[in-house]
Amino acid sequence: MKKLDKFVIKSFTGPLILTFFIVLIILLLQFLWMYVDELAGKGLSFTILAELLFQFALSFVPTALPLAILLASLMTFGNMGEFSELTALKSSGIPLTRIMMPLLMIIIFLVGASFFFSDYVLPYSNQQARALLWDIRKKRPDINLQAGTFNHDIEGFSIKVSDKDPNTNRLDRLIIYDHRNKRVNPPVTIADSGYIKISNDESALIMILYNGYSFTELEEKNVIPAERKYPSRRDFFREQTLVLSLSGFDLERTSHEMFRNTSWSMNMEQLSYFVDSLTINYKIRQASQFREFLTQNVYIEQTREPHFAMMPDTVSSSATSGLFNTKAIFDTLSIEEKRNALTRSVEVIQEANTFLLGKTETMKSYIRSIGKYEVDWHKKLTIPFACMVFFLIGAPLGAIIRKGGLGTPAVISIFFFVVWYVISLSGEKLVEEGLVHSIAGMWASSFILLPVGIFLTYKASNDSVILNVDTYLSFFRKIKDLIYKIIFQGKSKNPANKPLENEQL
Repeated sequence: MKKLDKFVIKSFTGPLILTFFIVLIILLLQFLWMYVDELAGKGLSFTILAELLFQFALSFVPTALPLAILLASLMTFGNMGEFSELTALKSSGIPLTRIMMPLLMIIIFLVGASFFFSDYVLPYSNQQARALLWDIRKKRPDINLQAGTFNHDIEGFSIKVSDKDPNTNRLDRLIIYDHRNKRVNPPVTIADSGYIKISNDESALIMILYNGYSFTELEEKNVIPAERKYPSRRDFFREQTLVLSLSGFDLERTSHEMFRNTSWSMNMEQLSYFVDSLTINYKIRQASQFREFLTQNVYIEQTREPHFAMMPDTVSSSATSGLFNTKAIFDTLSIEEKRNALTRSVEVIQEANTFLLGKTETMKSYIRSIGKYEVDWHKKLTIPFACMVFFLIGAPLGAIIRKGGLGTPAVISIFFFVVWYVISLSGEKLVEEGLVHSIAGMWASSFILLPVGIFLTYKASNDSVILNVDTYLSFFRKIKDLIYKIIFQGKSKNPANKPLENEQL
């Protein structure tokens, strides 16, 4: 390996690692922002949170890598241009494509690594992350009694407090309904004040109540409904202690196998199998529904065939053969039969419309399912390929702008990444709705940005000044001069101007 290759690789490796972890942290912060409401107040341990963040960090790796490559290539070649290192290399007769060659080999390796990561590691990490998030969502929250509202966090109980002292945690005017026996009128306990605390092993909730009573309706057995007396029992107390179980508040781990049939938890082979199976089922369902539509809403019912016997022979023979003149048949009917025929026709059309609307929604759901699996299949190719596209954009663009650091490269990188992301997201939606083919929708961002990268590489190799403002101002000046010349030369050659010139003379 030549010293030039070592120098370029060393200049690129540091920014790549730095920007990769910066982008990964930003994506994790975005995840926390989205799910902070579901994570807060669950009493999760540090181990559970660390596992959740680690699993989602793995799922964000394929997305973070292309943006990191774009930003790192911009910073690398921007720094080399800012410190005149590119100028020195080019003056030695080394073209830009030769300088980019060792990094191109690294990018090809990263493309392959990203593909294998997406196809083998990503499905497993997605299953683990989604399963853990599902368990956290099911975890019962901590008891948080709010004044003036009923709390149903404890299974089988409804608790309401009128006031709560934030300093002493004293609760005033408590109302507790016991729904464990599922009675129509559940037992109720009312207390003037009380305190709530968790047991030392966190397995029970201890409620100490003061100055209240419990009201319970007693059951009557073998009594005629008309003779019921609805007996009840009321117990008064000055102090009472209730112990309520907190079973179900712990985090219960479920197997990640429950998510194995989702599109984001499969590799390409499994996705291809599901796409083929869903496509076959879709075609079978489509054919069966089409036959059902023809038999119920298009073809003439068997009960109507005797009616043709009352028509002329020519009409009857043509009608029974399936080729008939509807106007001729309609003209043979009486006024009442025509009215009935039109009414029935409107009903049949409405029934057909209702049938088509219902089946259309069903078929759309099939199309969305197929499109979702196709989107995830192509993602395993388009996201790794985006690493190559972003390198072809970032490296020559950094050589052109000749600005290093995180300022200008970060702004440019975010712009191109947003363009790529918006096009990709729009393509995904179109594919899932069945409006465009999966190849056209999923590869649109690459097809659009790849020529941009090739164009920038060509311009940078020829030392173009495409980002120089004076170049564009000079171009517009030439356009303005050309327009001015055409307008005023046309007026000078216009014969209508000659009399005016003679009068002035």
